[in-house]
Amino acid sequence: MSNTPKTWFITGASRGLGAQWAEAALSRGDRVAAAARSGSTLDSLAENYGDLVLPLELDVTDEAAVHRAVAAAEKRFGGIDILVNNAGQAVMGAVEEVTAAQAREQMEVNYFGAFYTSQAVVPHMRNRRSGRIIQISSMGGVVALPTMGTYHATKWALEALSQALAAEVAEYGVHVTLVEPLMFPSELGNMAPQMPEYDHARALVMAGFEGTGIAPGDPAAAGRAMLTLADDPNPPLRTLFGANGLPLIRPEYARRIALWEEWDHLAQLAQGTSPA
Repeated sequence: MSNTPKTWFITGASRGLGAQWAEAALSRGDRVAAAARSGSTLDSLAENYGDLVLPLELDVTDEAAVHRAVAAAEKRFGGIDILVNNAGQAVMGAVEEVTAAQAREQMEVNYFGAFYTSQAVVPHMRNRRSGRIIQISSMGGVVALPTMGTYHATKWALEALSQALAAEVAEYGVHVTLVEPLMFPSELGNMAPQMPEYDHARALVMAGFEGTGIAPGDPAAAGRAMLTLADDPNPPLRTLFGANGLPLIRPEYARRIALWEEWDHLAQLAQGTSPA
């Protein structure tokens, strides 16, 4: 448990896991700057917790608005201890099925939204030499499955950005953690128009999940896990949220290493050196 109340800035705080994390923090006396695209969706949170909540109507794809929201939270609470970049969306579809506009919008929300908020909080955290940035990625930031490529692309980009950021700000006592949820109740998913040419790919994805033991997680338990993560003095760079993801991830990384080794002769050829 936290000994001193913390101040959180949570995007996508009006529903799903974002709402659970806001409730978990507030229920123990922490303060939350809760951001959502529609301010009215935060009314019940503000009514239940009063001055502990700063409701913010925010489109995370608006860079200037993000900086204004962070400044408002800094002024209201005297600093942000924990940023949780949770706002996101997902479009399910094969690469040929998803429109360029859909792919671009996903990237704007999932990657650039987190980029803007991270940039906005880092100077304050760096000056205070403390802070947490928790990026809500996905198991889809680690693997890439057919019919989810444009969504995976946004999370892979977030993973790379966050790993680099973690190394940049560690000197200043700022920790960055990528939370990679497996499967939780969500309203994020939208389907692109489906082409019968890719029905085989959808079937392949479903077959790949059979026998993994992955099942929808408990959002309330995810709230408790988030508090535990926020309170840990040495948080990890990455952590899965949800059980049984490792059976999918282990073979993925084994295949990568094996493929690089199998084709190392080509790497040597490109270098201009002779294979041993």
